Amino acid sequence: MKYVFGPVPSRRLGKSLGVNNIPPKHCSYSCVYCQVGRTSNITLERRTFYPWTEVVEEVVGAIKTIGEENIDYVTFVPDGEPTLDVFLGKEISEIKKRTNKPVAVLTNASSLFEEEVRNDLYEANLVSVKVDAVTEEVYRKINRPHPKVELDKVLDGIRKFSESYKGKMITETMLVKDINDSENEIRLVSNFIAELNAYKVYIAVPTRPPAESFVKKAEEESVLKAYEIFSERINKEKLELLVGYEGSNFGVIKDPVESLLNITSVHPMRIDYACEVLQRAGLNPEKVLEELVNKNKIAIVNYGEHKFVVKKISYYY
Repeated sequence: MKYVFGPVPSRRLGKSLGVNNIPPKHCSYSCVYCQVGRTSNITLERRTFYPWTEVVEEVVGAIKTIGEENIDYVTFVPDGEPTLDVFLGKEISEIKKRTNKPVAVLTNASSLFEEEVRNDLYEANLVSVKVDAVTEEVYRKINRPHPKVELDKVLDGIRKFSESYKGKMITETMLVKDINDSENEIRLVSNFIAELNAYKVYIAVPTRPPAESFVKKAEEESVLKAYEIFSERINKEKLELLVGYEGSNFGVIKDPVESLLNITSVHPMRIDYACEVLQRAGLNPEKVLEELVNKNKIAIVNYGEHKFVVKKISYYY
């Protein structure tokens, strides 16, 4: 599989079949906490990366192999920013036409001020937008956007999208210790999100190896304070904390080793979860992981109290 991975257990979307429509790593941001590593190709240019019909065919084929009952969402969550793909709207509409599965897109929202981008995302059933900061200094420190990205335009684009979108729009705010977890920034972010037509509002902390070694989870006290501040303006039924792990229920499409590589190219996996995936396939986990490390296909990285399997890339710290 070239474009599809999983299904992976998602804290937001249940059993999520991932679609990787962007090669590593083309993005308009280089977020300090990104689980895919630093951005090697920071860009704002929308263009063709892969033949869009191939992406659709692979998604449709994977769903037939796995079974629709084993998938909750088809999710565009690639090695970069999904909206850089100029054929994103076509891919979404064709997948919806040829399957019975809802489609989700996880975007950093940096180009929502562009009408053509909003039109593409209107095709999706669910769109997750990133809102980590709303002040210039903090925004540039945590998201490290392309120099030509203007924060005011980004926020305006999110507002416009929220006003017109008919599906479920969710927001996600990643709290990083000593960067965007001050009470002032949290309050400003919550005020902005309160103005949006959000279906769900998530407050998260990094749980997988980040792009930069200095990135630490916001302290529990800060996270709880953020929840308290958000709840002053946002209905608690919409609010949710994302501070734990999804579990080990990762899916396999045909070859288990290839599936593991496809998943970890986008989604670092706890090593105990990786061992479970390989063991369920009748393989020796320690032997397989050792061989992949020796072949430079993966790396084992420590983060917090856990070890993770990540793809072998040069732009991790």
